[in-house]
Amino acid sequence: MNEIIVVNADKCVGCNACVRNCPAPEANITKQLEDGRFVTTVNPERCITCGECVRSCNHGARDYIDDTDMAIERMKRDKLIILATPAIKTVFPTQWKGILDWFRKQGCIIYDVSFGADICTWAHVRALEEKMVGNVITQPCAAIVKYIEIYQPKLLNNLSPIHSPISCAVTYIKNYLLKMNPIAVLSPCIAKKTEFVETKLVDYNVTFKKLNEYFEKNNIRIPSNAMDDYEYKFDDQQGQVGAVYPRPGGLRDNIWLHDPDINITTSEGVHKVYPELDMYAEMPEFKHPEVFDVLSCEFGCNIGPASGTNQTMFDVMATMRDIEKETKKRRKTGLFGKGEDRLFRKFDEELNIQDFMRKYRQVTPTPMPSERQLDPVYEKMGKHTVADRTFNCHACGYRSCRDMAIAIYRGLNTPDNCVVHAKSVLVARHSQLQEQHEKLAEITAECLRLSDRLKGDVKDINKNMDTIDGSTTATSERAAVVSDLLKNIVAFCNENDTMDEDTVKQLVSILETTIQAFSALDDNVNATNRSSELIQKAIVEITKLVDDINDTLRKSAV
Repeated sequence: MNEIIVVNADKCVGCNACVRNCPAPEANITKQLEDGRFVTTVNPERCITCGECVRSCNHGARDYIDDTDMAIERMKRDKLIILATPAIKTVFPTQWKGILDWFRKQGCIIYDVSFGADICTWAHVRALEEKMVGNVITQPCAAIVKYIEIYQPKLLNNLSPIHSPISCAVTYIKNYLLKMNPIAVLSPCIAKKTEFVETKLVDYNVTFKKLNEYFEKNNIRIPSNAMDDYEYKFDDQQGQVGAVYPRPGGLRDNIWLHDPDINITTSEGVHKVYPELDMYAEMPEFKHPEVFDVLSCEFGCNIGPASGTNQTMFDVMATMRDIEKETKKRRKTGLFGKGEDRLFRKFDEELNIQDFMRKYRQVTPTPMPSERQLDPVYEKMGKHTVADRTFNCHACGYRSCRDMAIAIYRGLNTPDNCVVHAKSVLVARHSQLQEQHEKLAEITAECLRLSDRLKGDVKDINKNMDTIDGSTTATSERAAVVSDLLKNIVAFCNENDTMDEDTVKQLVSILETTIQAFSALDDNVNATNRSSELIQKAIVEITKLVDDINDTLRKSAV
């Protein structure tokens, strides 16, 4: 099965609303991305395409793919058969006739699925009367069929072998009207595509929501019609009471028109019907009703996930009631409205019930892990006790911790998506951070102590440098005095005639050497002074740096 429900990972926020509202336990795959985000995608092989996740996603991360664009493109080349489901009247109460007229102007042939629903009712009544079937689960809802095929294959023996209203209508068109044109169905249902793929009867599933988007995108304006007129000139017979199939209990109400004594139980809505199907699977056969009439959508097909309608449940139920009144007026029976149903008599004469039967595709169920196999999964989730393993907070989207553990075991989720696990990890990390903080405080205190000592040592160096500076200054001054004195002596000796020439020369040489030595000493003193200045500048920078370090350490210690 190609992917029908699609996910925009960039919009997924990991809120688990899709998982929480999905009735199919293996339809979602949650993974953690490298950036830490949790994203839930679809497992198309285990998805029943009920569309509940599309309906419940508030972030626009989920959508579905239908055949609207392909059907309209095919319509430009070939003469299409358009099958209109009866929900078109509740979704487009003032435009449904205009929509069908638009398709007719494009060269399409228009048929009524309500007529197929009448055939579906006839086939069920006759099959029950003639004991061709036992206790049955109805199958107009394709999502229900997929759920049973994938998750409750033991119920395939109970799943009605009679085609859905759409497939009954197509079978009638192909086998009895001998029309072989490509067929597109106008429907409010995402899941119908799965039925069309399995039965190979319908080419295109054109949903109301995508069709309306096509009209808006291409600026196609559909004229309005009266809301209280439910008749239309189809290219073959218009259906009768089969038009109420889209409402909850619609099939039941049709069967009861012919046999009110048949034991029929109904169930609708993803949070009700699928648990009850699971319950049905565990019950002994003698407790089953003769007919279990089931729909995935709580308010029936009229507000299906692909309807795109802004009509309320009260609006559509009022419309359905008006349609029922109108169709019952057109319904032909015996004298004074009693006796044999004339449409059923026509079906008995012209139709072969075997033509309206189908077979189902059983899918091998995924083995259920044992408790021993789940134990290591629980440990990874941080669930070590019975209380932990029955915490059942539902934050992950599953009904229980056990269901979450099963999903993780099957590779459909990750322990990191468990709130209890996440909290235990946070607590452990907090403890580690607290321990690291305490060690950091000790290191900071030691650094402060050492920096204080360093600051004191710098002060001592400054004092010593001051002493050196004073000493070198004094030395320089004394050297200058001695140098001047020696210069005077040399000058005196040069001017004194009483001293012999050799003695004078010797003395002058000694004194000149001494002057040179003192001059070198003065140069050394000057160099020392320059070095001292550089050292003092460096000490100032070191002192500032130490102060900055102390401030930073004190702030981090607070």
